[in-house]
Amino acid sequence: MKKIVGLGLASITAMTALQAAENLSSMFSEGQASGQIREFSISRSVEDTRSSKSDYTRKANAIGGHLKYETADFKGLSFGTAFYTTNGFALDDPRDDYTKVDPTLLGPDNKSYSILGEAYLQYKLGNTAFKGGRQKLNTPMAGADDARMLPNLFEAYVLSNTDIPDTTLVVGHVTRFAQGTFGRVYNGGILSATSGYSAVDSRDQVGVFKNMGGYAVGENTAGISVASATYTGLKDLKVQLWDYYAHDILNAVYADVSYGLELGAIKPFVAAQMIKENSAGDKLLGNLGGDGEIDSLYWGAKAGLKVENFTAYLAYSQTGSNAAGDAVYANAIITPWGGMPAYTQGMVTRHMFLAGTKASKAAAAYNWKTFGPDLNTVLYYVNFDMAENNGYTENDAGEAGFDIIYNTGFVKNLQLRLRGNFTSDFYVKETDADVTLNGAVSWDEYRFIVNYNF
Repeated sequence: MKKIVGLGLASITAMTALQAAENLSSMFSEGQASGQIREFSISRSVEDTRSSKSDYTRKANAIGGHLKYETADFKGLSFGTAFYTTNGFALDDPRDDYTKVDPTLLGPDNKSYSILGEAYLQYKLGNTAFKGGRQKLNTPMAGADDARMLPNLFEAYVLSNTDIPDTTLVVGHVTRFAQGTFGRVYNGGILSATSGYSAVDSRDQVGVFKNMGGYAVGENTAGISVASATYTGLKDLKVQLWDYYAHDILNAVYADVSYGLELGAIKPFVAAQMIKENSAGDKLLGNLGGDGEIDSLYWGAKAGLKVENFTAYLAYSQTGSNAAGDAVYANAIITPWGGMPAYTQGMVTRHMFLAGTKASKAAAAYNWKTFGPDLNTVLYYVNFDMAENNGYTENDAGEAGFDIIYNTGFVKNLQLRLRGNFTSDFYVKETDADVTLNGAVSWDEYRFIVNYNF
């Protein structure tokens, strides 16, 4: 999972990297083009023991990426734009049969699509920076979640300041959201809303900029107002505090503290995180049923160590449980705009935000550079112990997996990646009155990804 990067830090980095132009003409002539070409292949073999269901294997292949142009900086002002595209190939027929064609690489009905994903202006004056328009965000509760072909994108207006030493302050407002391809693995409902996507439709609201509330709960709102502070003034200590006010839906507070030590060759580290959500305004979560009230708490902790090129950690998290009769979201963590900061998420399984879930994760990684190749390998296992009344599943679920990342030396900026995840009891129902739901869903999934950056 990518490290969380603050809105302000990302904006400032982008701006300071730009070349200063002498006049308006050179502002454009001295601009820079960049991008990525991506090929993605995925195969998932599903074992479905629910009544009236059957096993299947679904696959997909796509090629695409993005092309970006950013002007040079003229008196603090610059502009940027980026075009994104994904195009399927070698797909089974019919391509809109999701037991044959995996839905996470393309748009509605598994069709190819393209989008003008970024179109923004930036302005920097001293230690203050502004970025407004279509852009990519990576924040704890609203992020790109670039896990398949195309990322989530946003229309946002962000102001950041670093006048206070070792502190980045950010205020912003996000008005629209363009879901990327990964969210299509869900199709609305509580699992989608707790896994980063729409509670009403994450299958077909893809590649189009939608109102934040309309996308999430089916009713337009004034968007999300954001404020944050990040402090890094003490060695190896980082403290983040974020507040997201999703107008007429909920208010979410995210806090994260991480600290590392150096004890010779051994470098232990610890971290803790917390999310608190409460209803706001017209409580439009009620569009999903119930009264729209949410009063949820999630907390997580992580501890690990680094020894030269080896890193390992253990993590644990917990959410409050729903009582019988509660709305399914009452004690869940709702994050429908791509945000996924949990220490205990799997590569696919994101049950840790469902109400009444105790999740634990073990992971280890090794970088093989000492032996020559620029190769990283990761192994992990995560378990989800789930209470009743969460609105989706019962009992435990588990996921094991690996990630192999090879930055080739024979072609500069070419990366090859092989990932696998193996779930057990991803979905379980044992007592539902509808016997067609009784049973469990598990799978083995492999992904091969080629990234070429330029």
